[in-house]
Amino acid sequence: MIKEKSAAALPLNTILDGDCIDQMAKLPENSVDLIFADPPYNLQLKGELHRPDNSRVDAVDDAWDQFASFAAYDRFTKAWLAAARRILKPTGAIWVIGSYHNIFRVGAALQDQGYWILNDVVWRKSNPMPNFRGKRLTNAHETMIWASKSEGAKYTFNYEALKALNEGIQMRSDWVLPICNGHERIKDADGNKAHPTQKPESLLHRVLVGATNPGDVVLDPFFGSGTTGAVAKMLGRNFIGIEREEAYRKIAKRRIANVRKFDASALQVSTSKRAEPRIPFGQLVERGMLRPGEMLTNPRGQMAKVRADGTLVGDDIKGSIHQVGAALEGAPSCNGWTYWHFKRDGKTVSIDVLRQQLRAELQERPH
Repeated sequence: MIKEKSAAALPLNTILDGDCIDQMAKLPENSVDLIFADPPYNLQLKGELHRPDNSRVDAVDDAWDQFASFAAYDRFTKAWLAAARRILKPTGAIWVIGSYHNIFRVGAALQDQGYWILNDVVWRKSNPMPNFRGKRLTNAHETMIWASKSEGAKYTFNYEALKALNEGIQMRSDWVLPICNGHERIKDADGNKAHPTQKPESLLHRVLVGATNPGDVVLDPFFGSGTTGAVAKMLGRNFIGIEREEAYRKIAKRRIANVRKFDASALQVSTSKRAEPRIPFGQLVERGMLRPGEMLTNPRGQMAKVRADGTLVGDDIKGSIHQVGAALEGAPSCNGWTYWHFKRDGKTVSIDVLRQQLRAELQERPH
């Protein structure tokens, strides 16, 4: 039986030279936490595109974006998705971004490979390139597909962190963010765009904050100008980039070398209550934080006695802190942690304070 290699065996925070399928085949199985993929779009451009003033549009016409047919593109997509799925941890996930030219083919291939689609996210560009010919709608968005490795898999989702990014409102699946321009757009020695499909750092920031944790390994098989690596470094994540074009590797290396990692204390994000360690009420009794026989009160002054097994007993009612609270309120359920209070030094204190003390102890212990 082959043992799984540790993260130490991975080429962390490096850019690998070569074909993404070949390079992923060299990586250990089940070793990567997240994959962000910006594959060739297969734009099928026919001839040059010009603006109304007859200036040429710097469109994506590079050889790496050209395929002989849809069938050839599908074979390529199937191969790199299979290689990616092998190296994803069971708890890992993948984000793939594309345009209308390719994203539907990629989405079908994801499902055929056994991935489980969690969401599609529309990146609505606040400053899209106009449609110069006037024969179609202005193409103002791209689509990202977020998928877990398999159906029912546990994956990272920092719900509260994304909610905090959105001013306390649940994050939606339509993201309004600008395309790269100004100082963020990387230029070559001639002042031209260094990479035609450079993604904005704000897009990767949102993906990595929402779907990874500090120290996680993020792989980008189409590394390009290195946006994924730059944002991963800032956020305290490890990255692995794969890029076959030497010019892009040089640009990415210079870019990432100039990135400064955020202070460690700033890398922690808001977490869901569900993600915190579960503390049974009985542990408070076992630890002597509450004593058998001690009385708890609810907001109306009704009382219940703590028993040695961590249950409560009141007037003709007994059960858990949640069950007794629900019975007193005549409600189907009750959060006993916020419902019950106890007295200390003449002050009324929520029992949830004691739960948080125990959680803090658990988080301070070495893992």
